[in-house]
Amino acid sequence: MATVQVSEAEKVYILHGIRDDLRVDGRSCEDYRHVELETDVVSNTDGSAKVTLGHTAVLVGVKAEIGKPRPMVPDEGYLEFFVDCSANATPEFEGRGGEELGTELSNTLYKVFNNKNSINLKSLSILQGEHCWVLYVDVLLLQCDGNLYDAISIAVKAALFNTKIPKVHMSSDSEGSKEIELSDDPYDCMRLNVENVPCIVTLCKVGHRHVVDATLQEKACSVASLLIAVTQKGTVTCLRKVGGGSLDPESVFEMTETGKRVGKALHAPLMNLLQQEENLGKSRQKVGFLG
Repeated sequence: MATVQVSEAEKVYILHGIRDDLRVDGRSCEDYRHVELETDVVSNTDGSAKVTLGHTAVLVGVKAEIGKPRPMVPDEGYLEFFVDCSANATPEFEGRGGEELGTELSNTLYKVFNNKNSINLKSLSILQGEHCWVLYVDVLLLQCDGNLYDAISIAVKAALFNTKIPKVHMSSDSEGSKEIELSDDPYDCMRLNVENVPCIVTLCKVGHRHVVDATLQEKACSVASLLIAVTQKGTVTCLRKVGGGSLDPESVFEMTETGKRVGKALHAPLMNLLQQEENLGKSRQKVGFLG
């Protein structure tokens, strides 16, 4: 993860500001920075989105391909995640540093999104036990200024919303074997229901308080962070602690309640924006929300 060096005087200044609910950039402890969202930005994908959160920029592309279902769930499709940490985002992503972070992010995304509670995986089935849709979700980190998980989760949800999967038509030949034909009509497609897809809210414990959407400087003052995946109904689907420090049970409870409240509030403007773009055909436009 990208880091910055913070002097002791800066740490004291940041800690005192957070204690008084007034951060260095003027936000309160539960405020996000300004978020900008673009969808349908990569032409050779079935769905894509770019999210800019403060100075953190993330690009997500979704490619649907026909594959073989997994033996344990023959009537479901699945998602595969790959995260590329561009060295242009920060020099720390060069070499193994970027690979390790990419693997860590991919594993977290897999736990949060690749399950039947987030996406109707049965809708990705084509022929039980034989063929299914596999959604390859590629994440590219363009710029890093803290809070990668939140930015990536927003971009993944937007890209899945934007994904258009071709309709499949089945036919049988004279020998009775099944043949698959994909529709050439771009409007004859299947869309994903992303209502239950969660967003990740990262809360950093700084001093005796916790903050949402921490900058790199605030992250440097944090002892530990809690990643909370929250649906639009406020349901927590995944909880994970990161960082070397420890969190007491009371802090975990308080941070979870904050994450549920903030996450629920995050979904409403995001879904409204995605629906507005869909209805008005304004994809490719950069639109800001929050902040």
